[in-house]
Amino acid sequence: MLTDAQINELKNQLEEMKDEAYKELNNHDGYRNTEGDPNNSVGELSSVDNHPGDLGTEKFEREKDYTLNEHAKEQIQEIEAALGRIEKGTYGYSEKSGKPIPYERLKAMPTARYLVEEEEE
Repeated sequence: MLTDAQINELKNQLEEMKDEAYKELNNHDGYRNTEGDPNNSVGELSSVDNHPGDLGTEKFEREKDYTLNEHAKEQIQEIEAALGRIEKGTYGYSEKSGKPIPYERLKAMPTARYLVEEEEE
């Protein structure tokens, strides 16, 4: 069972992780409003002077940023779920077996919902 001090420490860690995830989301937001013409995302008025490879590179960058945004959104959801479990008093207990999750595991992975052996099943 976790102590109040451990829960507070893990809650602070989760809040920091959430802030970092939001920063990541904002860092990879450059291509969000550029669907359609890829030239809009680089401020080009025309693609006539651009090498065709530039458009491929631009598409790759947009897809990469989309993937990174999706990952950051998933992280935020996991973090918010963990913070919700803290509020409910169920944090630190496996959602599968109800057994306590070791503090060391939560310290390494504060969003953990299962024991290590349950994750492997």
